[in-house]
Amino acid sequence: MRILAWDEFDRCIERITHLCRKQKFCGVYGFPRGGLCLAVALSHSLNIPLLKKYKTGCLVVDDVYETGRTLREVEGISTITTYVWLSKVQPDWWNAVEISDATEWLVFPWENIEFAKIDEKAYQISRKLPE
Repeated sequence: MRILAWDEFDRCIERITHLCRKQKFCGVYGFPRGGLCLAVALSHSLNIPLLKKYKTGCLVVDDVYETGRTLREVEGISTITTYVWLSKVQPDWWNAVEISDATEWLVFPWENIEFAKIDEKAYQISRKLPE
């Protein structure tokens, strides 16, 4: 289990801000739940509106890319730029601040650690993985 800290979150925001500083976005959209934290911080950092829905010309963010199910919603929209904090696979059409081990259980700073332990155990049992 990897427990991420707020200072790591801050470095992620700084990195995305640096990489996107020359781009013009109409706003930033974050997929609920983890993407919202990133979107709010990037809205302030890049001085762009926080969007309730993604749209043409926006920045879309999420906390983690695991299966791709969430981000698939914006795949193929060429006018959208997409970033995740952590990707458990090598990025293809999206951008990742960091690559994480696919088997590593991630706990983000806004998550409850005790609940995360329960979630991880339930996940391992559902997949019959060693604890």
